[in-house]
Amino acid sequence: MTRYPSVSAVVPTRDRPELLRAAVRAIVAQDYPAAVEVVVVYDQSEPDASLAELSAPDRPVRVVTNSRTPGLAGARNTGTLAATGELVAFCDDDDEWLPGKLRAQAEALAGVPGAEFVSCGIRVSYDGHTVERVLDRDSISLAELLRDRMTELHPSTFVIRASALRDGFGLVDEEIPGSYAEDYEFLLRAARSAPLVNLRTPYVVVRWHKRSYFAQRWDTISEALQWLLDRYPEFASQPAGQARVTGQIAFARAASGDSRGAVRWARRTIRRNPREPRAYLALAVAGRVVRADTVLRTLHRRGRGI
Repeated sequence: MTRYPSVSAVVPTRDRPELLRAAVRAIVAQDYPAAVEVVVVYDQSEPDASLAELSAPDRPVRVVTNSRTPGLAGARNTGTLAATGELVAFCDDDDEWLPGKLRAQAEALAGVPGAEFVSCGIRVSYDGHTVERVLDRDSISLAELLRDRMTELHPSTFVIRASALRDGFGLVDEEIPGSYAEDYEFLLRAARSAPLVNLRTPYVVVRWHKRSYFAQRWDTISEALQWLLDRYPEFASQPAGQARVTGQIAFARAASGDSRGAVRWARRTIRRNPREPRAYLALAVAGRVVRADTVLRTLHRRGRGI
């Protein structure tokens, strides 16, 4: 590359001071031959101005407060609109970028004409276990995303052209109930605009833990996923992808104690795809054969979610 674009890393945060500092330090430490600013967005919590002390030459750390809808979506948008970089990167406050991330992603983005978005692999850390999750592909289409959420496409890996966010496919949607699945909706919209570029290298440590913001918010999860199905009628063209989402809704209903709702959504799932395992897991939870948290712990140890 003849010139590397400036980057703004947007870090939404809420009540995770120690993990937040680790995330910010990893961004500041990136070996990247251009300016990188860190925009920390405090959401529904008291801002800590002392974070600015983590700044370094060409690596300013700015602290702002979410001025939009409370939650992840509004926080990310607040940071994006405050950003000055040509590229905008997301990083959750409990994750950590590994060395080489920004340079590799900027080069990959520049190497694909018309590309607006680049992701990379992750290392999932949960309960003492670490599992690498890397997509074996260089490009991801909308149809592929409808079929499979691809957990590897984690928000902390996203690097996007700022022009695409402001004048293209747009900001993160703030209407999604509880901001749940806002990252998936964002991916779908980005892929509508242009195929997503992907690196087959894990450049981000993603921490899953019991303090996760959505760990037990089953009603919100169910509502948000139903909102997503209504917003994207294209799911009807991908029966397996639609069944995956309805299976997630079935599991959420079961985990929240709504056995009738779980059975109803499980039946809908099986009609679309009899091989969708989430339907049967939901029925097992609804029938009290297994606990929802036991299922989640088992999946998380393998670097997977429901």
